[in-house]
Amino acid sequence: MSDKMQNRRAADQIVNVDRRATVDRRGSGSSDRRKKQIPVAFERRTGTDRRTVERRRQVDPTTCERDYSGEEVEFMSNMDLYKRLAGRQFPTWSEVLEVLHAMGYRKVAEPTPLPGQPGHISRRQQSSQSS
Repeated sequence: MSDKMQNRRAADQIVNVDRRATVDRRGSGSSDRRKKQIPVAFERRTGTDRRTVERRRQVDPTTCERDYSGEEVEFMSNMDLYKRLAGRQFPTWSEVLEVLHAMGYRKVAEPTPLPGQPGHISRRQQSSQSS
């Protein structure tokens, strides 16, 4: 078998996976997908009357239907600030601990039962009992 035939067979087996290099299949260059030219009351696709939506840069309190304490709001705000500065949407637990340390939190008390464990008393319960 000649080299020319081997090259031709090899070329026949090559598969093109980059579809961007192929011909546009959407039609005759028009980006309009409408089948019929029926007039519409208001053309929404022009882009001239687009409203810009401002992204909220504050903590979203709708994640839970309850009132947050000042400490919780401060922590959530600091975590939000850290995520934006570090470019991390999902920080690791080590990074969360770094934020807590930067806020001034240190381990000074003896450990207590975790929430959900028997004997656990929440901070809210503690503050209402001491009042």
